[in-house]
Amino acid sequence: MSTLKGMLFSQFANEGLNDLVEEMRSKYKPKKGRRFNHNNITYEISRPILKENCIEFEISSKIPQDELAGTQDMKTYFQEIKKIAGKQKVKPVSIDMENIVWDSKKETEKERDYVKLVYQYSLDDLFDNREIIKRAEAISRGETQDPTPNLNSAFTSQGKQVLLMVRDMIHTLARGHIEDLIQANKEVKTTLAKS
Repeated sequence: MSTLKGMLFSQFANEGLNDLVEEMRSKYKPKKGRRFNHNNITYEISRPILKENCIEFEISSKIPQDELAGTQDMKTYFQEIKKIAGKQKVKPVSIDMENIVWDSKKETEKERDYVKLVYQYSLDDLFDNREIIKRAEAISRGETQDPTPNLNSAFTSQGKQVLLMVRDMIHTLARGHIEDLIQANKEVKTTLAKS
């Protein structure tokens, strides 16, 4: 059963990921839905889900099969991406290769192989109590104005600050993960092109 905290955090995590999708779509070539294309690779950022007191989301990238010779090369490509992702400071909770059959007009089937990385963050890791207290004290002393007067999801300034911090934290974390995946794809493409 979801808690109020979980539902609110999920709502603001969704806002953070939506902002990131728009940021990436404006920076790179936009595709349908939550996808964008960079350097002949399509990326996608999922919506968050609340799972076991954690916010979970996926990022994925298409394996550039048109640049690879065959099935074995696609598996090699995936293994190389998996190796790089496994060495990152914050590791995904799962790294999978998924085959998606895509039939947009019900006329042809196109198979796409994707690298899917799943990340999970505890609700309590998405905000910093000390920072919230520091901001609240600055507001109460009149050193700064409350930047959240129109936020209806929380009644107190501290509650509003927490929700905005969750939104910003998810945005920042997911941006780092998508940038790491873009870099990993660049490295693997370069390495496989040389071999």
